Amino acid sequence: MPTRRAARLIERLQGFLMAVLLVPVARRLASTVRRRLTRTAQDRPPTVPGTASPGDEAEAPRRRFLARLTLGAAAVVAGLLGVPFAGFVFGPGRRTGRAWRPVGEAATFSVGRTVKVDYLDPSPLPWAGFAAETAAWLRRESDSHFVAFTIYCTHTGCPVRWEEGADLFMCPCHGGAFYRDGTVAAGPPPIPLTRYPVRVRDGVVEIETAPIPGQTPS
Repeated sequence: MPTRRAARLIERLQGFLMAVLLVPVARRLASTVRRRLTRTAQDRPPTVPGTASPGDEAEAPRRRFLARLTLGAAAVVAGLLGVPFAGFVFGPGRRTGRAWRPVGEAATFSVGRTVKVDYLDPSPLPWAGFAAETAAWLRRESDSHFVAFTIYCTHTGCPVRWEEGADLFMCPCHGGAFYRDGTVAAGPPPIPLTRYPVRVRDGVVEIETAPIPGQTPS
């Protein structure tokens, strides 16, 4: 499964490419308006200094209209260019939405067992496809208490696996290891596994997940 880090990189590249593709459109629009203004000025008959041309009064509204058209076109182009750049710069940090996701009937989870549960990412990218499906590690500590952790290592985002015999979460990429409570046991991970809030509603276990897990300690 692609990591969240890869999805964020793809999103930034999309914003950058959108901005690049809009640059030729902006140039063409500005060139068209400039040619129209130049043609209008050339079509005006020459006037004697100090005298007013008979068509000046009629031409003034047209010049004002073209000036306003130019300003409006510039504003539209600036807006079109600004949207992808704003998404490129600020988008990743603003994706902070959270959502409760059902992961199964409470009766199906045994006390003391750590199992992987699948759910839909709270904010999947439009082209995510199967990558919109993510997962978490869930453990039933008692009849009424559950705990859940992200499956992504806090070092580089690789999916961790639960080793029942060792009672550890293990990362296959760089040797990271986490204790059963999510704290770092060994290796390069800088912070513990992200821990998700869990609730039981109408007999169904639900996890409050974040779109970009594994970035801040719980």
